[in-house]
Amino acid sequence: MTWDDLDAHLDGLPGTVSAYVGRLDAPPTWTRHPDAAHYAASTMKVAVLAALHRAAEAGTLDLDAPVAVVNEFDSAQAGAPRFSCAQPYDNDDAVWDRLGGSAPLRWLAERMIVRSSNLATNLVIGHVGLPAVAEVWALVGARGSVTGRGIEDFAARAAGITNTVTAADLAALLGALATGARAPGRLASPAACSAMLDVLLAQEHREDLAAGLPEGTRIAHKSGWVRGVRHGAGVVLPADAPPYLIAVCTTTDPTDGDDDEAEADACLLIAHLSAQVWAARHQL
Repeated sequence: MTWDDLDAHLDGLPGTVSAYVGRLDAPPTWTRHPDAAHYAASTMKVAVLAALHRAAEAGTLDLDAPVAVVNEFDSAQAGAPRFSCAQPYDNDDAVWDRLGGSAPLRWLAERMIVRSSNLATNLVIGHVGLPAVAEVWALVGARGSVTGRGIEDFAARAAGITNTVTAADLAALLGALATGARAPGRLASPAACSAMLDVLLAQEHREDLAAGLPEGTRIAHKSGWVRGVRHGAGVVLPADAPPYLIAVCTTTDPTDGDDDEAEADACLLIAHLSAQVWAARHQL
């Protein structure tokens, strides 16, 4: 299947499918609506992770110092009441088991990625601040990605404050981490970038990009999903080819059809694209 074939196939699907595929530090091999803005869902957690490690390197916080695990956060909307997360919408009871106690920021950041915990994410944002996350996006040259609020900050959402990403910006962020692990780069030291990649490699949600790869293939990645939205972005590390970036963002009308069926279809689509890119890995 050629890239033109992929585009033709995607042209027949409902909604918007964006993609970015290419090697590190090189022009992309294939893109599709790479600058289209999508609701970020949990993919914004990679930028939060980078902001945390940057703050640790700057000496403004200690990754291993315990912090209070609470469930009350300041809204990004000025004057709005504080908000909380709902446990049924989270993916990690381990963080909720520590509610009222404490946990190290490093552990919370890991749970934020490997299990996509919303509570852990808001706790980390509370310590690094949204401006630090914005700085991460700026450093990687993002043009359409914004992290304007925490997760489940409904007052901010009602006021139009949201979180968006593009496939190109997600690829730029993951590319900065991958290249930064080999030499000093824009975001953090090689040691910090390597540590972040290790967390992304430990990802436990493997229903989309990873599902399209041969068993055992290393991929440092993050997915994100809410009703009508499914994204996957990562750095694939083949044993027989150079590393490559792949970011796929899908948005459909959330009122169309069965939610579970739509979610499964989106995962299958991303896995299919991942498999096609894997098959072409030597020609990227």
